[in-house]
Amino acid sequence: MQEERKNKAKAAKNEVLGSETVFEKIRDRTPWVFGKTFRKPKILFPALKKPRMGIPLPGKSIAVIGVYIILFLLQTGIVYLIFREVPALGTNQDGSLMFLYPDLNESFIIEGIVASIFIFLCSIGFVLLYQASKFVYNKSVAVKYLVVGILLILASFITLQAMITIKLGQTLFNV
Repeated sequence: MQEERKNKAKAAKNEVLGSETVFEKIRDRTPWVFGKTFRKPKILFPALKKPRMGIPLPGKSIAVIGVYIILFLLQTGIVYLIFREVPALGTNQDGSLMFLYPDLNESFIIEGIVASIFIFLCSIGFVLLYQASKFVYNKSVAVKYLVVGILLILASFITLQAMITIKLGQTLFNV
């Protein structure tokens, strides 16, 4: 009876290509190494209780908010601002305020913060585009997410391009 079961199991495995394990392939080709008594041991490990932490852990949303805060700080160029000790605002020869430093390789603090806000808004736009894909069956919500996401991306892109154009000393609109 047991031989019939083994033969059926072996026949079923032979019918399916690739169902044979590596060990079975080696054992069939080299019977003198493994023999018929070599088998995989069954080890029963004791069920140990893992120690649990007594303090509650924060949720995933807190971690995501923390990552976004760190990302925002890095985008502002906080390392550059700390080491270079740049001024917050500047003035030109006329005495009027300048928000954008006229050189491409330098910046004021306010300029870095404003650019970081727009980069952050652009990343929120991409997150909204991703969220729109989750509302496949609710088309009106998906379209709202798509429109707001695309508007955020375009607005931040156009604003950042305008900032770079002004920094280079060119006219904003070549009309």
